[in-house]
Amino acid sequence: MNLGIKKLDKLILKSFMGPYVVTFFIVLFVFLMQFFWLYMDDLIGKGLSLQLILELMIYMSATLVPMAMPLGILLASIMTFGALGENYELVAIKSSGISLFRFLRPLTLFIIGVVIGMFLFSNYIIPKANLKAYSLLYDMRNKKPTMSIKPGVFNRGLGNFVIRIGSKSEDGSTISDVLIYDHSKGGGNNNVVAAEKGKMYLSNDKRFLVFELNNGWRYEFKKDSEGQYEQQRMFFKKWNKVIDVSSFGFSRTREDLFKSSEEMQDIAMLNKSVDSTYKLIGKDLRELKKSTGYYISLYKKDGDLKDLDAKINAAMKTDKPVYSKDLISLFDREQRNDISGKVVNNAQSIQRYLSINATNNEINYTKLNQYNMQWHKKFTYAFACLVLFLIGAPMGAIIRKGGLGLPMVISILFFVVYFILSSTGEKLAKQGKMPALEGMWLATVCLMPIAIIILVQARNDSPVFKKEAYINLWRKIKGIFVKEQAQLK
Repeated sequence: MNLGIKKLDKLILKSFMGPYVVTFFIVLFVFLMQFFWLYMDDLIGKGLSLQLILELMIYMSATLVPMAMPLGILLASIMTFGALGENYELVAIKSSGISLFRFLRPLTLFIIGVVIGMFLFSNYIIPKANLKAYSLLYDMRNKKPTMSIKPGVFNRGLGNFVIRIGSKSEDGSTISDVLIYDHSKGGGNNNVVAAEKGKMYLSNDKRFLVFELNNGWRYEFKKDSEGQYEQQRMFFKKWNKVIDVSSFGFSRTREDLFKSSEEMQDIAMLNKSVDSTYKLIGKDLRELKKSTGYYISLYKKDGDLKDLDAKINAAMKTDKPVYSKDLISLFDREQRNDISGKVVNNAQSIQRYLSINATNNEINYTKLNQYNMQWHKKFTYAFACLVLFLIGAPMGAIIRKGGLGLPMVISILFFVVYFILSSTGEKLAKQGKMPALEGMWLATVCLMPIAIIILVQARNDSPVFKKEAYINLWRKIKGIFVKEQAQLK
């Protein structure tokens, strides 16, 4: 019997691994294409090499694994158990006395291993992949468009120069009917070069675009002593124009500038960042107490108010009670004006300091919230694999349909629910309307009871997705109405 069960475990694992690998890479490819569709406008037309595009694809593929893995597991589990149910293999297994829970055990252990691996991947690989991917994407998005000069078009992508060429030979360097508008000095089209023909090429270091022009004219408009424009025209047989195009080259920004972001940190670094932020908040609070305590003092040691203590003590020896509102009356008009001015200045200083402190406090708490969200995200993505498996496996046993038809529809439906709940919780946590713990775990906590219900229904051979069950239900309802109509007659 043990040998039979071991063979059964191997059969289940073998049946699951094929759809799992295929669906995972399909889902990953779909998410990757969605990413490129999102940033297509920022990447097209910049002359980026195939090597850079492939490098970005590799890094982004790693960052998209936490999203693709749960959906791949959900779809593969529904397909696997749906195919087993469609071929009546589940019926044969249950009839031999093996329960559904025992049947799920090998895959459950495998998915637990996936969950552990997913957590380690999210903690150690994802931060490095994020650092590489987003720093590379930043440089690619900020690269200037390629300087492809098209014939018959005014090319405005060369900084202060607008260039039009009539035609270009097949070698790509010989040009004719050339117009160059130089706007580097401002003033509109006041500096123009026109030539019959010439050559256009890049320097050896790719930093300069060189025009060797022949048989042309230079037109320049200048102001005379009376402020009127006069035109200067100069003919040339040969004239060279060099344009700096070094800014069109691709340059990499130092990755150290991106390391402070929470997406580039593992759990140890996030814990350190959380502790540092708490210390910074405490320091700001201590500075606030110290500074406000200083501002609300009356500066009793100022030269004009050095007799304040003596006057207050003298007033307190009288039988009449002295209230704070009468304290100002102890001074003459000039001193009262002095005190009033100092009180107003102190109040304004406190207000400004409180405003600055409130802004700093808001920034610190926002950072703290982001660190906590990222900390929980490393666990929620991993745990989602288990939850969606517990939904997909029994759902496949209930629907008893394999392939990519109904399983695909149900998988997308559940994943959309998961994605909406996850996005809503993350948005609420980001806005501070919900703690990071509750916001990041909202989707998995809401789906876990659904997984348990579906698991129980599958164990009891629920007829939810059986056509015959609904036909029989309709017949019963129809029979009730027929009996009532017969009784009324």
